[in-house]
Amino acid sequence: MAKTQVFLKAQLIEEQQLLKDQLAQLPTLGGSSLGYGNHMADDATAAFEQAKELALRQNLARTLRQVEHALHRFERGTYGICEECGQVIDPARLKVLPYATLCLNCKQRRARA
Repeated sequence: MAKTQVFLKAQLIEEQQLLKDQLAQLPTLGGSSLGYGNHMADDATAAFEQAKELALRQNLARTLRQVEHALHRFERGTYGICEECGQVIDPARLKVLPYATLCLNCKQRRARA
């Protein structure tokens, strides 16, 4: 494994643990008491906080899935290969976004579609 790939794999493993830790530290989304407060503003604030926590949890979980997918690609020997066209993903792109699955051309093509 090339020196760059060893670094990227270590970076992914570190990111995986960080994301798991962040998810574990988020408050659990339990039962809601919305609509039972004395003031509508209190209910609105509570609803906003729940929506914000849910969005954060979903974003962290999505990123964790992407990181874990990249680590599985390392195991299969397909890391750094575009999942769409099969070309090598530019190492500079992987340094910025180590869990990238598409080369820049395919990513841009998909964004336009």
